[in-house]
Parts: sequence; C-alpha cells; structure tokens
Amino acid sequence: MASGYGFQGGPSRCFGFWQEFTKCYASTDEPSKCRLQSADYLECLHKTEETARAKTVKAEFIRKAEHQAREGRKTADILADGVIVGVGLIQRDKGDSESR
Repeated sequence: MASGYGFQGGPSRCFGFWQEFTKCYASTDEPSKCRLQSADYLECLHKTEETARAKTVKAEFIRKAEHQAREGRKTADILADGVIVGVGLIQRDKGDSESR
C-alpha cells in the first residue's frame, strides 16, 4: 500500500478497505480468517466483479437489441429506449411516459 493518499490529496478510494484488512490481519493468528477483507480490498483495487457484471449487462442488452432487430423493430427505436438501462430489468409503464 502506498501512502494512503488519493490523486487529489484525500484518502484513496480503497484506503478504508486496506485499513480493515490490515486491522484483521494484525489481530488474528490465522491469516485465512481475513479472506473477506482481502477480497473486498482487491475488488476495490481491480474491480473484477464490477467489470464482469457490466459485461453481462452489456451482453444482455446486445442480445435483446439483436432479437428486437430480427423482429423488425427499427434500430433507432431500439437505441432510443436507452443504452444499457433498457435491458428489460425495469419495465416502463406506457401511461407513465404519456403523463409527463
């Protein structure tokens, strides 16, 4: 771990996770008990799980857009629904959009 200071002078984004990990590691006799804190810190540093989730959402959006394109829906209509937000996880009410 470097100094703990972020790019703009404050604490770095992962410094809290680092402190939790070092506190656990220093206070235990078995380092394997600190795996959760270690995993949290490494996720904060590398964002592997977040990246995997984003790739999954993007792949689902592309799959849905291709399916809608095969059904004859225009590409502009597909893109107008919203880029990643329109993967079908949140259903919009037709009456909701008309009242605005």
